[in-house]
Amino acid sequence: MKKDFIFNDINKLKGVGPQLSKYLKKKKIEKIKDIILNFPYSTTDRSTIYKLNELEIGKIQSIKVIVKKLYFPRIRNLPNKIICEDDTGKIDIVYFNSREGYLRKLFPLNKWVIISGKVNYFKKKYQITNPDYVTSIDNKDYVIKNIPKYNLTKGINEKKYRSISDKVINNIPKIDDWLKQDFIIKNNLVSWNESITNLHNFEDSEIHKSKSFRRVVFDELCANFLTLSENRKVIKKKKPPKKFDKKYEELILKRLPFKLTNDQKRVLSEINLDLLSDYRMFRIIQGDVGSGKTIVSLISIINVIKSGYQCALMAPTEILAKQHYELSKKILNKINIQIDFLTGKTEYKDRKMILNNLSNGSTDLLIGTHALFQRKINFKNLGFVVIDEQHKFGVKQRSELAKKGGENCDVLLMSATPIPRTMMMSLYGDMDVSKIKEKPSKRKKIITLSKPEKKINEIWPFIKNQIGVGNQVFWVCPLIEESSFLDYSSAKKKFELINKKFENKVGLIHGALEKDEKQKILKEFLEKKISILVSTTVIEVGIDFPNANLIIIENANKFGLAQLHQLRGRVGRGVKQGTCILLFKDGLSKNAIKRIKILKESDDGFFIAEEDLKLRGFGDLIGFQQSGIKNFRFADPVNHEDLFQLAENYVKNVSDKINQKKYAFLLKLFDRAEIINTNEL
Repeated sequence: MKKDFIFNDINKLKGVGPQLSKYLKKKKIEKIKDIILNFPYSTTDRSTIYKLNELEIGKIQSIKVIVKKLYFPRIRNLPNKIICEDDTGKIDIVYFNSREGYLRKLFPLNKWVIISGKVNYFKKKYQITNPDYVTSIDNKDYVIKNIPKYNLTKGINEKKYRSISDKVINNIPKIDDWLKQDFIIKNNLVSWNESITNLHNFEDSEIHKSKSFRRVVFDELCANFLTLSENRKVIKKKKPPKKFDKKYEELILKRLPFKLTNDQKRVLSEINLDLLSDYRMFRIIQGDVGSGKTIVSLISIINVIKSGYQCALMAPTEILAKQHYELSKKILNKINIQIDFLTGKTEYKDRKMILNNLSNGSTDLLIGTHALFQRKINFKNLGFVVIDEQHKFGVKQRSELAKKGGENCDVLLMSATPIPRTMMMSLYGDMDVSKIKEKPSKRKKIITLSKPEKKINEIWPFIKNQIGVGNQVFWVCPLIEESSFLDYSSAKKKFELINKKFENKVGLIHGALEKDEKQKILKEFLEKKISILVSTTVIEVGIDFPNANLIIIENANKFGLAQLHQLRGRVGRGVKQGTCILLFKDGLSKNAIKRIKILKESDDGFFIAEEDLKLRGFGDLIGFQQSGIKNFRFADPVNHEDLFQLAENYVKNVSDKINQKKYAFLLKLFDRAEIINTNEL
């Protein structure tokens, strides 16, 4: 059988019709390879054959019995019943909604059968309803064993899925391994074919620590690093160097009301060297909240514009994009350049004019959201792309935007979400990294306090004092509306409570609000018409108000450490002292107590990100699960840190080009071939 069958659609398998295919797709099983990579999480022990007098109610057990009588009532809604026995007793096998012909074939009279299912007791008699397995004595080895358990969805039972899975696993062709045998042995791994077979047969009790599972993790990481490596080759090609002096850069720096930090100066120098070099820039600025990444990018943008190129600045939300637009107009207002703003909600008339300005070169800088990706948007001479909050965009997306500028376009990414080292490797391995750790000199460290929610009345006087001296307040709640299922605070309910205490001074903002309403409330907050803004985590990224110097976070124990740090970074962005109050309920877990303690002691986002990863694990890390790009199926930076390093080193030392057949299978297996867009794959 050719290995190509692994990449066929699931409906190419015999026995998988449209309905079953629909159910499988709910579990994200669309191709045969998805069956291969859907490993069991446990086993069901059906390995012992019990006598009928040994059965235990409520347990899944296997029995060997002789069929004595088949009972098919002619009254609707009554179940079909098969009476079986062994030398110790009798049992009823009950079926609902099953065909008579099927059951007569399954239970031949006076023949021995093997039955496995959950044991019940009804009217003083043992009973198994709709057993999982019924088979002949000759086929008992298929049932009497430890049977792998898979996560299934409604409409697919274990027996049906197992028949599909076995069909696939037993027919996987021998794959030419891309790892050499000595490398496999040296690093305590196994061959690819062996790993897949072992995992589906559940050979190891601790499956996630087994050689077989570690092999699959290593392969997934290699596929990721190979993709990033190839993406780097695609983007970091030769280009004409930008040509500029520092005249305009110095002009902007003189007009700023503050001096750049040493970290900002160093990063700006790194960017300028990239712009002036013969190779395209592909760099990310990793900076903590409020470290001043945007200023650095705007200075870089003006250098590129004065080199004769257009620039684009993209952000994931309209709020954040609008903030960049207003800031750029403020900082660059004395320099003669045209700045336009474009989102998916831009009016048709304005949009048409902007597109025309772009194509004829009138627009120097375009700021916007994902709308910048659209095919109809054509720049005359795009030379520089800046993408903010990079973790919200995938590898393929950032490549597509860069292509709009052809081979002359430099790419700069920014992220205010400090990321642990292993995640930096796996997400940003295709680019150069600059870090801004130093905070602006005038900015004071935010005071972080914690308080049980039952003492909430103690903070009202503090809020009143803050408002009295001209400060504004963020009040963050996890949910928009009250939930009967989750013990979280509701933003709407809290708004009503606070508004009673500070009448006409409170606003409410959340993701479900209409654009115009949201902008209206933000404008009122910016103009200090309201003093308190009750919000969901929509404020986490994208709002910068210098007078907001107090943030209160309810149910702080429900947030991750890095997310709390991001929220805290919304205040204290001017010269005044910022304060963060963490409200929590009684009965905190040990991890919640640790998170609050770490946050109170440190304001280093990079340290906090590492600690968050240790405490919460990769699955809940801010910016990954929440943004929907948790890009690993098996690898975990906490449990597999050694494999991250091993895979990174392996890819660096690989001499083969990834478009050779050796790696084509690996890349297709983990859905990376499409990202690279290599013809040979």
